[in-house]
Amino acid sequence: MNIKKYIGDKAFYKSILIIALPIMFQNLITNFVNLLDNLMVGALGTEEVSAVAIVNQLVFIYNLTIFGAISGAGIFTAQYFGKNNHDGIRYTIRFKTIVCVIITLLAYLIFCLFSDKLIGAYLSDGSYKCDLDKALNLAKQYLVIIMVGFVPYAVTQIYAGTLKESGETFVPMVAGFCAVAVNTLINWLLIFGIGFFPSLGVRGAAIGTTVSRFAECTVVMIYVYRTRSTHGYFKGALNTLHIPKAELKLFTAKGIPLLCNECIWSVGMSLLTLAYSTYGLAIVAGQSISSTVLNLFNITFRSLGIAVGIIAGRRLGAGEFDEAVDEVRKLNAFSVVVSIVVGLITFALADAVPLLYNVSPEAKRQASFFIKASALFMPFLSYENSAYFTLRSGGKVLITALFDGCFVFFVCVPVAFIFSSFAPIAFTYIGVQFMDVIKATVGFILLKKKIWVCRIVD
Repeated sequence: MNIKKYIGDKAFYKSILIIALPIMFQNLITNFVNLLDNLMVGALGTEEVSAVAIVNQLVFIYNLTIFGAISGAGIFTAQYFGKNNHDGIRYTIRFKTIVCVIITLLAYLIFCLFSDKLIGAYLSDGSYKCDLDKALNLAKQYLVIIMVGFVPYAVTQIYAGTLKESGETFVPMVAGFCAVAVNTLINWLLIFGIGFFPSLGVRGAAIGTTVSRFAECTVVMIYVYRTRSTHGYFKGALNTLHIPKAELKLFTAKGIPLLCNECIWSVGMSLLTLAYSTYGLAIVAGQSISSTVLNLFNITFRSLGIAVGIIAGRRLGAGEFDEAVDEVRKLNAFSVVVSIVVGLITFALADAVPLLYNVSPEAKRQASFFIKASALFMPFLSYENSAYFTLRSGGKVLITALFDGCFVFFVCVPVAFIFSSFAPIAFTYIGVQFMDVIKATVGFILLKKKIWVCRIVD
């Protein structure tokens, strides 16, 4: 095997990091603050941690569905940008806006009508006795406030996503920094009641998150407004919602499957959490701790995956197919190497981090186990993440949906529920994690066949 074809020169890695580092730094700050938020709520108790975790799992479905709406049109944005087609980018912004409005209205309807049943499905005592009524009431209070931030979140994703797809990652990073600063400050003041501020507990955490959504949206929209002359594709983007029939058909054919994929994937992940929750509320708390910690460490390869999609999309849009294949191969190898290093660090810290939380000993023990198990499978998760963005960049949306969301929903979820009916949580969790090995192998085969190497814009 020729190792050199997997290694780029300094100029290559520099060009990659110019795109990836701002995304990485933004995600680093965001997830670090999420860790701080989790620690603040964790100081309140097991019920509080579990309540916030349950709602965040449900809201996660909305967030990922919005991401899917953005991503579907985003693959065209990157290729239109590669061809300097501003009208095409405007059409993608309109498509994103229409779909995001529909998703947000549906989310409000579902959460208003079925919040009790959705939250209640995750509540179970297990081996550690908890106050389930308290957890339910706290979760409902948290959800009502979080829902206020849905609209600014969607607007931010529409415009920040377009900036990223056109190679402008710095401003979304700055907006993210502002959001997390606001979130951290408000959480600290309102969760614990610092100074003359009231002590609101989980409601304070929800207010912090919601206000931060508005702060991030404000920064992005101010930049978009002030630079609409230099970023010509923003000028007049929403003067009308008209999209030519040919483009609308194309966006729908490629975009809706990606939207459905993100929805199916996020529902699948929520069902995995539901399967784990049958072992008790302490498991929900433990998984909340572990997922927050893992998200902090996973940002390296997740950011590199986004960079893969952007770079591959621009190469494909310009018709530079050989260059796209070469760069994707090197980027995927780099991502896996980075994930191995990060996985070792994560494993080493697995026992220490849960000790920072004021939760039950069972929740701490399970959190430590979840972190260690996930760290071992991190290289496989890294590769499948890169494979996902690579396939998506070439417009292979049906294959992407089967590879990503359908795999989680129809493979991982049944494994979790079957194992949870008779096996201990450790066996169930490892069984689900092992599915990443299978998924990464499928991703390798798909990329090897180069089925993603094509241009989808004229």
